[in-house]
Amino acid sequence: MKPDEPVWTPPERAGRQPPAELRRIFRLFHPYRGRLALVGLLVGASSLVSVASPFLLREILDTAIPQGRTGLLTLLALGMVLTAVMNSVFGVLQTLISTTVGQRVMHDLRTAVYTQLQRMPLAFFTRTRTGEVQSRIANDIGGMQATVTSTATSLVSNLTAVIATVVAMLALDWRLTVVSLLLLPVFVWISRRVGQERKKITTQRQKQMAAMAATVTESLSVSGILLGRTMGRSDSLTKTFSEESERLVDLEVRSSMAGRWRMSTIGIVMAAMPAVIYWAAGLTLRADVTSVSLGTLVAFVSLQQGLFRPAVSLLSTGVQMQTSLALFQRIFEYLDLDVDITEPDEPVRLEKIRGEVAFEDVTFSYDEQTGPTLSGIDVTVPAGHSLAVVGPTGSGKSTLSYLVPRLYDVTEGRVTLDGVDVRDLDFDTLARAVGVVSQETYLFHASVAENLRFAKPDATDEEIEAAARAAQIHEHIASLPDGYDTLVGERGYRFSGGEKQRLAIARTILRDPPVLILDEATSALDTRTEHAVQQAIDALSRGRTTLTIAHRLSTVRDADQIVVLDGGRAAERGTHEELIERDGRYAALVRRDGTLTPAAAAT
Repeated sequence: MKPDEPVWTPPERAGRQPPAELRRIFRLFHPYRGRLALVGLLVGASSLVSVASPFLLREILDTAIPQGRTGLLTLLALGMVLTAVMNSVFGVLQTLISTTVGQRVMHDLRTAVYTQLQRMPLAFFTRTRTGEVQSRIANDIGGMQATVTSTATSLVSNLTAVIATVVAMLALDWRLTVVSLLLLPVFVWISRRVGQERKKITTQRQKQMAAMAATVTESLSVSGILLGRTMGRSDSLTKTFSEESERLVDLEVRSSMAGRWRMSTIGIVMAAMPAVIYWAAGLTLRADVTSVSLGTLVAFVSLQQGLFRPAVSLLSTGVQMQTSLALFQRIFEYLDLDVDITEPDEPVRLEKIRGEVAFEDVTFSYDEQTGPTLSGIDVTVPAGHSLAVVGPTGSGKSTLSYLVPRLYDVTEGRVTLDGVDVRDLDFDTLARAVGVVSQETYLFHASVAENLRFAKPDATDEEIEAAARAAQIHEHIASLPDGYDTLVGERGYRFSGGEKQRLAIARTILRDPPVLILDEATSALDTRTEHAVQQAIDALSRGRTTLTIAHRLSTVRDADQIVVLDGGRAAERGTHEELIERDGRYAALVRRDGTLTPAAAAT
């Protein structure tokens, strides 16, 4: 993390909660509208078949049995069995299609978030905990699985079932239907209140899950384990994790129990409705009011009982959807983040890259309030030549190197590659043109060969070996039991610092970029290892335009041009000999570094 980089604040911490519009959620399902239409047809067919069974039952009780018509009884009984079979078949097909659509929507969301994060500026990642980013993709999108795979279908299915059942109940007896639906508005109001309560708790729960994921990612990485044990903080870290987990337990319980008693009350009332129906029917008989037949009464109660399940499920689905809005909000927050660095509408593509790099009156600022980090930088590096950038910590050295591959864009002026503003180039050209070897080498938890092929996926074994030989790491790899198939381990912890650097150099050699940026590539190495790595760097730099950021001035003596930055400005420039003779800032840095030779000191 560089000291002059800005603080990035996630939207929820800045107090901004963008609304998760339902129309935006519905648009996620738009590409699959054909399959959803098929689900709708299956749902409608299933609902019609379901309400047919009580009518068949009424005919059995009012006609077939009293009149002793065994043939009709057999047909009606077979009809009831057939409705059950058809319902089961329709249910399986609904589940298959809706689950497939839901999983595709989750895939689209995961891919969209990952793609958006790949486009985010470097400052976003330097100030955002890795575990939090992972939690958005894993926990938040994973938490929406029930909503996108089954809730939408459940909503349509239960709504259709409720409508069909109410219509059937009205056809049987409108008076009993009115009695059955008197409390429905109260139930809807209760479910909405419960949904709002759970939505708030869900937002808190997901934030806590993100915090716990970040703690796990940081403390259980190789670096975290080493730091924790060497500092004697293992017990403290365990206690911190336990406290995080305890808070999550509380939120999970609150989420599960929110409105549980109120929803149970709805269940109790609806379960008691058959008794109310029988009681109401008994009153009509006693009052000599036109009564309903026994078959109609049993069929109506059967429909009313059938109404209970989809009605309660519909209310619960409403609660679930309100809860899921909190998850959609968190995902949309990431999808709505501003992307500062974009490709132009009509980008320039360079087929052949010479490698001339120029900084033309470049000014750059991370934050308007903190002032410019770089100011008025005007330097040209001819193709195949080398430039070394030195200066005290915080002078803007690394920031200058970030501008070439467009990790950041200039505030004023421009950076050009072969005379073309890098902001006008397409990303592929820029990626092919510029290679970076930094102090913090990153290796994947994969084999040596796979790590090297990351630079060139179609590289042959011979090309990989040639790159490793050029980086002076082939002999070491060959001495390993599994050779190039050796598993590197997380972040390369099976290799020493110098070995990792040489692997990174081999990876860059394989990519063969015409412009090379060396960002303090040897500053963390001991003298002996530095010498070996420097030989590999010399081989890598040969014939390329090289921009070297260095603290150890012994590595920049042979540069074609040296620029000394001080406070973001180019204080001095020239060759090593010219700057020593000038006896200015560079000479002072060399004396401090202890690399000034006695002969040079005498001058």
